[in-house]
Amino acid sequence: MGEITARDGSRPLTAPTVGDRLRGARRRAFVGRTAELELFRGALEDPEAFSVLWVHGPGGVGKTALLAAMADAAGDAGLDAVRLDMRSIDPAPPAFAAELSRAMGLPDGAAVPNALAGLERPVILLDTFELALGLEDWLREEFIPPLPAGAVTVVAGRARPGEAWRRDPGWRDLLRVVSLRNLAPDDARTILGRAGVAGDLQERAVELTHGHPLALWLLLDVLSQREEAGDGATLELEAVPDLVDRLAASFVAEAPSARHRLALDAAAQARFATEGLLRDVLGDAEGEEMFAWLRGLSFVEPAPQGLVLHDLARDVIGADLRWRDRDAYARVHKLVRCNVVERLTTCEGLEQQQALADLMFMHRGNPAALAIWDWESLGQVYADALRPGDGEAIIEMVARHEGAESVAIAEHWLGRQPSAFAVFRGRGPEPLGFLAQLALHEADEDDLARDPGARAAWEHAMRNAPPRPGEAVLMGRFFMDRDAYQAPSPSFNVVTMRSTQEWLTRPRLSWYHLAFGDAEAVAPLMAYIHFGRAPTADFEVGGRTYGAYARDWRREDPLTWLERMGDRELGGGPDAPAPEPDAAPELALSRVEFAEAVRRGLRDLHRPQALASNPLLRARVVRDVCGDRPPPEALAELLERAVDALRADPRDAKLLRALDRTYLRPAPTQEAAAELLGLPFSTYRGHLTRGTERVVDWLWQRELYGPERP
Repeated sequence: MGEITARDGSRPLTAPTVGDRLRGARRRAFVGRTAELELFRGALEDPEAFSVLWVHGPGGVGKTALLAAMADAAGDAGLDAVRLDMRSIDPAPPAFAAELSRAMGLPDGAAVPNALAGLERPVILLDTFELALGLEDWLREEFIPPLPAGAVTVVAGRARPGEAWRRDPGWRDLLRVVSLRNLAPDDARTILGRAGVAGDLQERAVELTHGHPLALWLLLDVLSQREEAGDGATLELEAVPDLVDRLAASFVAEAPSARHRLALDAAAQARFATEGLLRDVLGDAEGEEMFAWLRGLSFVEPAPQGLVLHDLARDVIGADLRWRDRDAYARVHKLVRCNVVERLTTCEGLEQQQALADLMFMHRGNPAALAIWDWESLGQVYADALRPGDGEAIIEMVARHEGAESVAIAEHWLGRQPSAFAVFRGRGPEPLGFLAQLALHEADEDDLARDPGARAAWEHAMRNAPPRPGEAVLMGRFFMDRDAYQAPSPSFNVVTMRSTQEWLTRPRLSWYHLAFGDAEAVAPLMAYIHFGRAPTADFEVGGRTYGAYARDWRREDPLTWLERMGDRELGGGPDAPAPEPDAAPELALSRVEFAEAVRRGLRDLHRPQALASNPLLRARVVRDVCGDRPPPEALAELLERAVDALRADPRDAKLLRALDRTYLRPAPTQEAAAELLGLPFSTYRGHLTRGTERVVDWLWQRELYGPERP
C-alpha cells in the first residue's frame, strides 16, 4: 500500500483506497439499529461485559448490514474484526478454522488458536449462521472458551440460540440475545429520503413496508428502474393487499426482457440457481449472462451451491407468476425440475444428497406438503453412519417411544444389520433421530421369528408378488425423531430423503414397506407419495398395533414415479394411487351405509377424484368387477350399468329418465332437469327417489350374492 506524507511532514499518511470509499458509502447508507450498536460498543469498551452477542431475525431484516456496521464500530475502537459468512464454509470445525485462518491473514500451517490467544481483544463476526447450526455446540464448548477474556463474538442468523446456552449458568452472564425486528418508521423514512423518494410517497411506502428492510430496497429498485425507463418515479400503491406481492410483481414486470424475467422466475422456484440450471432453462448461450444479471440483483445472494433469492422475494415472485399465469408457472417448474432430476439420477454421494434436498424443496408449492415436512429445519439435520455410543442412544429413543419389547427387536437388528441404521445429527454429535431400513431379503428365519413387523412385511410380499431371485425387499422398520417420534420434524425430513434415495438407486428393488405407530395420522403423507395401505402387514408389539404401507416398485419404475410426483409439486392433490394387492380389504357396509355410498357415487359420477374416496371402492360389488382397471373407473361404469338396468321393466322408464337427466347427462340443476322432462318438480323428485332406490337394490343384491345374482 502506498503512503503519503502529512503537510507538516511529521508522519506519513496512508493513501485512501476505493475500499475506504466503499466503507464510507456503506456507513452513510446504514440507518437505525442504535440500540444494537450501543450494546455492541459497550462490550468493546468493557472487557468484563458479555462475550457472545447472538442476533437473530427473519430473512431480509438487516442482519448482514448490522454486522458490517459492527465491524466499522470495532475499527473505530482500534480493534480488528474478523468477519465470516457461513454460506461459504462447510459446517465442520476444520473448514471453519481454515477460513478463519485465511481471513486473519495467517501463513499456511499457523495455528489459529495460538494466533487468537495472542490478541488482546479479538472480535469475531459470524453471518448467516442458520446454515451452520451443526457448529453451534462446538462453538460454545470448544472454540469460544479458550479465547482471551476480552474477546467478543457476534453470531447472526435466523435461529435463536439452542437451549444448551440457557441451561449453562455460566453462559447466562456471558451471552446476550437480540431479536432483530423491522426498522422504526423514522429510520425507514430516512432510507427513502436519501434515495430521493418524494415526501408524499414516503409515507405511503412506510405504511406498506412496515419498515421491513428488504421490502424497502425492493421498492427502491422498482422506483429506480421506472425512473431510468422514463416512466417517472411514481408507483401504484392503492388497493394493494400485500406490499411484498405487489413489489415482486412490479419488479418482475420491469425486468429488461422476457428472458430476464424467465431467469428470475426459474431462480424463484429453485433452491439454488446455478449457471447449469439457467443453461437448461434458457439455453447454453444465455446461462452465463443471466447468472451474472441475477447475481447483481439486490435480493439475490451467493451461496456455495449457487445463487439464492431471499426467502421473501422467492415466495412472492413465485406466487405472483402462479397467480398471473398458472400454465407459465408449470412450464418454468418443469424446466427447473428436469435439471434437478437429471442431477438426482446421474450424481452420487454429496451431490445426490443435495439434489434430493432440491427435489424436496420443490414441493413447497403444494399446500398439502406444508403439513407433512418441517420446512424451517430443512438442511439443518444430516444422516450419518453409526458411531460409538450411538447404539445406546437409539435404544433409549426406542424405549421412550415404543417400549421394552421394541427395544429387544431394535437390539437384535443392530447386531444383525448395523449398516441398515442411519443416525441423524444436527448442532452437536448426539443423535437427534435415526432410521433403520432393513434388508428383509437378507434376513433368516430366526430374524423373522424375533420381529413380528419384519415377519408381517415379508409374508405380505410373499403372499402378493414374491420377489424374484436377486430382487431386494426393504422395510423402514424403525424411524423416529428423538422428541417428535414420527411427526413432522428435522429427523423426518432426513427420513424422506434417505428413503427416497433407496427407492431411486437400489438395484432391483421390489417391495418397500413402512411401519407407523399411527397409520391414520400418516394417511395423507402416504397418499401424497403413492404408497398403498397394507393392513395384512400390520403387526403388534408390546400391546401396540403398528400400521403398514407398502409399494411394489416393479409395478412402476422410479422415473415414472418421479414424473407423477411432479404433479404434487404443482399443487396437485392425492389421486388415490392403486392399492397394493391386499392393501384395501373388502369393506362390510350396512344397508344404510351402502345406500348412502351409492347416492354419493351417483352425485360424483363425473368427478373421478371424488369417486376415488367413495367407500364402495372397498366393497365386494366393485372389487368383483375391477380387474386391471382403476377402481374409480370401475365404480363409474358399475353405477351406469345399474341405472341402465331399469330398461328391463317398461314401468321404470320414467324413473330411468329422471336418473339420466340428473346423473348420466345431468342438467345444470334439478329444477332444470324437471323442466327438461316436462314434469312438476315434486313429481320429478318422486321419480328420482324411487329410481335411486332401484339402483341401490340392484347393487345391494350383487354386494350380497356376487355379480351373477339377478
